[in-house]
Formats: sequence, C-alpha cells, structure tokens
Amino acid sequence: MTQRVGVVRFPGTNCEFDTIDAIRSLDGEAEVLWHGQYDLKNVDAIVIPGGFAHGDYLRCGAIAKFSPIMDSINSFAQDGGPVLGICNGFQVLTEAGLLPGALQKNAGMKFLCSMQQIEFVSTSNVLGHQSTAGDRLLIPINHFEGNYVCSPEVLTQMQAENRIVFRYTDNPNGSTADIAGICNQAGNVVGMMPHPERATSHLLGSTDGNSLLKSLLAA
Repeated sequence: MTQRVGVVRFPGTNCEFDTIDAIRSLDGEAEVLWHGQYDLKNVDAIVIPGGFAHGDYLRCGAIAKFSPIMDSINSFAQDGGPVLGICNGFQVLTEAGLLPGALQKNAGMKFLCSMQQIEFVSTSNVLGHQSTAGDRLLIPINHFEGNYVCSPEVLTQMQAENRIVFRYTDNPNGSTADIAGICNQAGNVVGMMPHPERATSHLLGSTDGNSLLKSLLAA
C-alpha cells in the first residue's frame, strides 16, 4: 500500500516541494500540511522540511513550535507515528521539545553549503531500516545554525540509549560529538541537519538520501 506523507509548511519554508518530489519519486504520496491547521489528513508519516520558519525570528523554530499543527504532530509522535525533521525541521523539533538539545550558530559564524559525509551510528530508528551502523552517506548541508549542542548529561543519556543517528566524519559546524542527527527514545522521531531530499539523483551529486526516505516510507 502506498504510504502518505504530510510535509509541513510554515511561512518561510522553502524545501517542501523538493521533499514532496523526492517522496513521489520513490512511489510515496505526499502533500503539504499548513502550519495553521490541526488536521494531519490521515497521513502515515510527517516531514518537517528545511527553510526559515517564520523568518527564523527569535531563534530558528522558536515561533514555529506554537503553530497549531505542532500540537497534532506531538500527539502523532506520542502515538508512534514516524516524524522526520530536516535542517530547519530539526530545529523546530528541538524547540518543540520532541528532541533534546538545541541548534546554535555554526562554529566560525559562517553559512555552510556543501556535500558532507555522515556515518550511521544507530539504525534503531525510522531512517535506519535499510542500513547498518557504520554505513557512510554523502548528503549535502545548507545551514547557518546547525551546530548541535546539549548538556553532558543529555549526551551521556543519548549515547547510552543509542539515540545518536548520524555523525559527521569531518565536523563542519562544531556540533557536539560530531552529531548530525538524533532520535527520540522510541526511535520514531528523527532530526537531522543534512538534506536527504537533495541527495536523490546522480545529477544532484548523490543518491544516498534515497535509502533514508525509503526507510521512512517503510516505517
């Protein structure tokens, strides 16, 4: 059965159609979910894509967490629904308390746009079904506030619970413990700074994002 994915749009989101195209290229169904509504339209999975939700005023994702749809997404996640936050979506998930820690400005205070190699640390999550720990992927990044930070206690807990999903092999932004992506305790909510929807074709420089999106569709 074809899986239906809701792709959330906030004012300032700019990667929703890239994400929808990538999902449809893998035979999934996808449609936009407007941030001001509660209705998730009976989707099977949710992606919060990249962009600049509400212009990134205050902090990235700080206003987005108050949108009506986040109440519905929180309930969806609590019920075990698969949720993926990409770049700005990762920031939104941390601000909303669905994932721990925060994303701050990159080390060096520079916007980064480059292809990066990331390594699977944990596959016990909705992105890891078709992968093995240690697998390396080429996925582009495109962010100014992608430097993941958390307290030492949270880092220790995530390591103990196998919740670090990806690490950069050559940390570009100063993230704590080279973290590029994490998940919640149940593994159904994942946030990552790299953009898998931009790594789905050789014309884009990599097809490594396909395995991640396929895993989400299979979750």
